[in-house]
Order: sequence, then structure tokens, then C-alpha cells
Amino acid sequence: MTGRDRPAEMAELADRIVGAVTGCAAVAGLTGAPGGPVATYLPGRTISGVAVRDGEVEVCVVARYGLPLPEVAEQVRQAVAPVVPDRVVDVVIGDIAVAGSEQKKAGVP
Repeated sequence: MTGRDRPAEMAELADRIVGAVTGCAAVAGLTGAPGGPVATYLPGRTISGVAVRDGEVEVCVVARYGLPLPEVAEQVRQAVAPVVPDRVVDVVIGDIAVAGSEQKKAGVP
């Protein structure tokens, strides 16, 4: 399934992924990847930080400072895996939020 095939299903899937990712305690928000966009393009909107592709999902997050980055990535993978059991989940740490700094949760309506 690609976004062109079923935009309504793709939008619902991307929104569920956003919910799973932003529910992670180690994640301050979603962001675009350094060096290239990570996004799902839908009719009328773009979800930054989540790219849904055939066979894989790429998620680019802003990690909260303090937890080792491999643990942040694993937390995200574990949260997203039940939403997309048939896809590989790739996690990119695009930035780190220091305590007290404000981070915009990109892609969250």
C-alpha cells in the first residue's frame, strides 16, 4: 500500500504512528531528518517526522536529554511496531531537547 493507492488509510496509519511516537517518554517531538525530509505527504497536509513506505516506516524524533540514544530508538521501535507489524521501523534521532527548552511537536495537529 502506498499513499497514492489509499490516502485515507495512509492518513490513519500515519496518525496512529504519530500517536505512538509522541506517547514515548523519551521523545520530545517529531522533526524532519538532517540532510533530507522525513514526511508523509497526504492530500491537504504533510506529516513531518514520519515517512510511511512499502515495507518500512521511518521516524525522525527529537529525543529528551538523558537517556542513551539507542534506548530512545528502541523505545520508539517498540511503540510503533504494534501499529505496523508488517514493516521495518527505522528511527532517526534528529535532535536532542535539553530540559527546560521548548520543542514543537511537528506533525501533531
